[in-house]
Amino acid sequence: MALHAWTSARYVVPLPPGHRFPIEKYERLRQRVLDEGLVPAPNLHEPDRVARELLLRVHTGDYVDRLASGALTDAELRRLGFPWSSALVERSFRAVGGTCEAVECALENGLAINLAGGTHHAFPSHGEGFCVFNDVAVAVRHALATTRIQRAAIVDLDVHQGNGTHAIFAGDSRVYTFSMHGRRNYPFHKVAGTLDIELDDGIGDEEYVNLLADALPRVLAESSPDLVVYLAGADPHEGDRLGRLALTLDGLARRDHMVLRAAREVGIPVAITIAGGYGRDIDTTVEAHCRTVRVAATMG
Repeated sequence: MALHAWTSARYVVPLPPGHRFPIEKYERLRQRVLDEGLVPAPNLHEPDRVARELLLRVHTGDYVDRLASGALTDAELRRLGFPWSSALVERSFRAVGGTCEAVECALENGLAINLAGGTHHAFPSHGEGFCVFNDVAVAVRHALATTRIQRAAIVDLDVHQGNGTHAIFAGDSRVYTFSMHGRRNYPFHKVAGTLDIELDDGIGDEEYVNLLADALPRVLAESSPDLVVYLAGADPHEGDRLGRLALTLDGLARRDHMVLRAAREVGIPVAITIAGGYGRDIDTTVEAHCRTVRVAATMG
């Protein structure tokens, strides 16, 4: 079955010159996916705006409403890393919608991807680190609340620890949070997940892949999930400005294949989000994300 994907690329956030967040990568990725035929055009969907009640499964009403109305303080916006705009609100609601819809599709078809999302630094009452809402947490909580699933595993392979996700699911035995991330990288105050593997600066393909190969069977055995949500960050790449690791493009693709194959072998559906990627060359970041889609397309 052909892969289904969601893209909120047309919802562009205006950012000041020199801003570190590569908002243009989403449109470039959308175009590459279509040009290469990785996702048939009818299977590339624009997400609906997530409903407020779904956001409230994770976030406080005060935060959601003040974000939507532009009432966040200057300090909150600095922590978030974005200037407020109505476009930021619309994109944030749409990106969460994309992950929710990708999860629904994965539960039906076995695999789906949101060409955005993975905003794992967002906490219930605030955003930080370029993360407005925690799309993965919202989608998982919704699937649990509607009894589509009983248990979930979050496999977070962004180079930065998903501190918001870990805090949201702390003490919830239904959700297993696994993260492999830079020990000395942001966030500098880590929040313990179910399983954290901290990586030293400069780790390359072989050491990374070997650590992941050891961890994945444990994660799937201990979590017994009905769903895996996979954050396939491009920022472990050697050319990433914020990554501090040394994976090659081939290493990232091996990582993606390993995660998807491990889940497929035991019959667990996977929803993918692309998470972070801040390459010195944006084309390299787009290529890394594109390879994730390419690996998924071969298994769809």
